[in-house]
Amino acid sequence: MRKRFDAQLKLGQIPIEEVRIPVKSRDELPPVLRTLQWIYATPEISEKIFRVLEEQVKGTKKETGRMGMYLWHILVLGIVRLALDCDYDRLEYLVHYDKLMRQVMGLENHFEGEFGAGFHQKTIQENISYIDSETIKKINAIVVMAGRELLKKNQQKKLKRKQTHTF
Repeated sequence: MRKRFDAQLKLGQIPIEEVRIPVKSRDELPPVLRTLQWIYATPEISEKIFRVLEEQVKGTKKETGRMGMYLWHILVLGIVRLALDCDYDRLEYLVHYDKLMRQVMGLENHFEGEFGAGFHQKTIQENISYIDSETIKKINAIVVMAGRELLKKNQQKKLKRKQTHTF
């Protein structure tokens, strides 16, 4: 069975919840990474999503003695690929050289050739293939339901504030 993510931080690594993602960027990547960061930092959401991924990936890794890619990495790479509509070469470039992407993946900030955690294009392609359209629909439904709950809570807070400020 694959691990969900590596909870042990390495020297100089920033916790995923504390990664500073630009809010005013016009690029497509920061909002996607911010959503993934929110998923990671919300245990009830991430638990449901990891269960979906575990079910999808279960029994796919042969017992070769090597660790498979973490489920968190598979999720991040799969979602980024779909959101940016990019090919595997660009995804490999992003995972190796984009500092923000590496931080959200829980990797060290820099990639130095064979040192540090890196992924080859073939590894990325094979692991992302586990995330099919059905899996994306299930994950999307979980995120949408959580968003609706968040919206309900915010609307209730606003309503309470309005009721307390009557003149």
